[in-house]
Amino acid sequence: MFDKKVPALFVILLFSGLAAFGQQAAAPVFPPPPPAPPECGPVLLPDNHVTFRLLAPKAADVTVRWSVQVDGGTPTAMTKGSDGVWTVTVGPLDPEFYGYTFNVDGMRIVDPCHPEVKRDGTLLESMLMVPGDPANLYATQDVPHGTLAQVWYHSATANMQRRMQVYTPAGYEDSGGKYPVLYLLHGGGGDELEWVNQGRALQILDNLIAQGKAKPMIVVMPYGHIEKSAALGAIVAPTPAPAEAYVFRPGKGGPSRVASGQYEKSLVNDIVPYVEKHYRVIADPEHRAIAGLSMGGLNTLRTTLTNPGMFDYIGVFSAGLWSQMAPDLDFDKQFAVLKKSNPKFYYVGVGTADKLAFDRTQDLRAELTKQGIPYEYRELPNIGHWWGAWRIFLSEYAPHLFR
Repeated sequence: MFDKKVPALFVILLFSGLAAFGQQAAAPVFPPPPPAPPECGPVLLPDNHVTFRLLAPKAADVTVRWSVQVDGGTPTAMTKGSDGVWTVTVGPLDPEFYGYTFNVDGMRIVDPCHPEVKRDGTLLESMLMVPGDPANLYATQDVPHGTLAQVWYHSATANMQRRMQVYTPAGYEDSGGKYPVLYLLHGGGGDELEWVNQGRALQILDNLIAQGKAKPMIVVMPYGHIEKSAALGAIVAPTPAPAEAYVFRPGKGGPSRVASGQYEKSLVNDIVPYVEKHYRVIADPEHRAIAGLSMGGLNTLRTTLTNPGMFDYIGVFSAGLWSQMAPDLDFDKQFAVLKKSNPKFYYVGVGTADKLAFDRTQDLRAELTKQGIPYEYRELPNIGHWWGAWRIFLSEYAPHLFR
């Protein structure tokens, strides 16, 4: 019996504690974040004009710039209202997948009221989709969607764990069937997430497959910098890569990270075998495709020239400096060998305003013509070295694959 001197409140607390003993503590309840002010975020008007808005009552100067080119566009002054909201209406904008940022008193920021952000290397931009063609192909539509996996694998070539992104088409998990594979390579300033972030590869493939314009396929997007393991934020403790992955080739015009052939060796010896072991794929040249942009286009050239007959479908998007970055290759000889392997489809794309890649692309075309290798050429007027071109090239290249 309890001592009458014990306060009743203590007894109540004691029994309450005993009753709760052994039960899982309730999860803490946090208040929801405050709603975004209604005066912020972009407004897409019916005629494709866009009103940009930013709540910054203490700012003295605010500009916005938007472009399909990463960190591109010309800063446009915004006007401050009595409520502290800065606004400007621009356009009409062509249908496309835009990035935009604000500059507030000299500081570049993304839109704090618009959660959709895309990344290109170390640059972050807010996202803006203006509907219409070709942007509708880049949008998430009401169609069956594939699955994206972030896959770690051991690279014997680089002596480290490395990461790639693998897209499997809608229905892969339940079909039991085997699929062809596209190996899709990014550029020198990017990483294995670039075709997902900027390239909209998942949406493009989902939409093309749903429309019956492309065959269901697996898409493998490896990390292209052989001396590292993965994109920013996912790098594991480093293990030294082979010495030849770092040294420069004096007088050859470029670092051997591209010109050494180590990445292509890893692609052929590490990545393709891993994919063909762990995924249901049709493991023959007729069901392998490869394509890449810029540095990835160089990787595509090197891979297909040093492994003729491995890929029946080849796509080179805006590949510049390819002769300087492949000083170890005998182009006449190796293109002749590639010709004998009889690739089913060779696609070359570049923009006329691409100062890095246009002239070199014409050199590539001349070599293909010289060797009698048929190819499809896509030239985009007044387009530079940017994602606005590469999304188009992928959307045109993919429907030709595995036919």
